[in-house]
Order: sequence, then C-alpha cells, then structure tokens
Amino acid sequence: MDQSIKNQAEEIFNELDINMITAVNMFLRTTIREHGIPFDLKLDIPNKATIEAIKKRRRMMSDPTIPKYSSIDELKATLDI
Repeated sequence: MDQSIKNQAEEIFNELDINMITAVNMFLRTTIREHGIPFDLKLDIPNKATIEAIKKRRRMMSDPTIPKYSSIDELKATLDI
C-alpha cells in the first residue's frame, strides 16, 4: 500500500471517527451486499463559492453599519411590504 495514500485516507477516517480496519471492513461487507463498489463516504466540505459566501456573511454580521432584523415581519415592515 502506498504510504502517502494510506496517510491521506487515515486523515479522512479520523475526521469520520473511524479507523482503517473499520473502514476496510465497511467497504468489504458493503461490496459483498451490493455486488460491486457500493457507496460514497465523504466529508461535507463546501466549495469555493460557498466558502466565500460564508465569509461575506460573517463580515456583514460583524459590520455595525449594516441593519439586522430579528424576524421576517421586522424586515417587511422596514421595506414597507
């Protein structure tokens, strides 16, 4: 097994709170049950656009000059709709 590949996989498994043996057993058992490569097991990592949107929202929320509303009714009243 390529050590670099193993290390990268172990980092992901650690984030998923499982070890290498558990991950391999999950893969093998599911492969047998599904009769093929069976599943996606991924971390929920936002894409670049989403990360930028999150940063923008955080900047806006910390800017005291931007009005903030505690309800949709309060926003509608401000917009007069």
